[in-house]
Amino acid sequence: LPPHAGTCYQQAKQVLHASVPDRLQGRERETGILRQFLREHVLGRRPGSLYVSGAPGTGKTACLSRVLLDCKDELARSRTVVLNCMALGSPSSVFPALAQHLGLPAATGRERVRSLEKHLTAQGPMVLLVLDELDQLESKGQDVLYTLFEWPQLPGSRLVLVGLANALDLTDRSLARLGAHPAGSPQLLHFPPYTKEQLTHILQERLGQVAGDPVLDAAALQFCARKVSAVSGDARKALDVCRRAVEVVELEVRGQTLLKPLPGGEL
Repeated sequence: LPPHAGTCYQQAKQVLHASVPDRLQGRERETGILRQFLREHVLGRRPGSLYVSGAPGTGKTACLSRVLLDCKDELARSRTVVLNCMALGSPSSVFPALAQHLGLPAATGRERVRSLEKHLTAQGPMVLLVLDELDQLESKGQDVLYTLFEWPQLPGSRLVLVGLANALDLTDRSLARLGAHPAGSPQLLHFPPYTKEQLTHILQERLGQVAGDPVLDAAALQFCARKVSAVSGDARKALDVCRRAVEVVELEVRGQTLLKPLPGGEL
């Protein structure tokens, strides 16, 4: 391989992984709203709830993870619990999982829910509960979701709830009863699919971190961004496609290097 070629392809594949970057391109507005919500409610000791919706790959979890990292020092005096509901065995499993994180003694059924309610309305630091893949908690009668979203409305509550899911209409469809409470409905934040321009900027910024000549040319990045934005606007898909393209280029360069004739015309 040419000098540094191996390392440049490795670097390119590394920066194209769907990790949480220092700054999320095209999500400045959403990041600002998340940060403002946490400051107003957790730091301001105002219980409340936020429902974050958006299709897969639109940056919901990445943005919230970035904000939680950036605000780590500010949130140090509160308790933060992050649960991925996909990993729970059933909707009601969210209660023992939360109780365990909060260090509450083991209990069952309604007793467990009462114990959690008592804990969350007693004196103490604010509790920030983040539930990713929230739609996994949908159940017959939606008892689990109603219980969770009603907790911030209890007198003396110190719970701030942030739920993330794909469906835009989950709160309208499954939590219509919350609207009857004056402050019952959660604040809504929707992440739209990424546009072609946003995807192009994301790819350019990632690959711009690799030293030397561009591994993929600008036209290829724009082509990828246009195709992905037309189908889904999923940034993870765009990163996957480009990472696969880098692997193909790397294999081609290796093949050409191996087939080069030796000096003197010998094979």
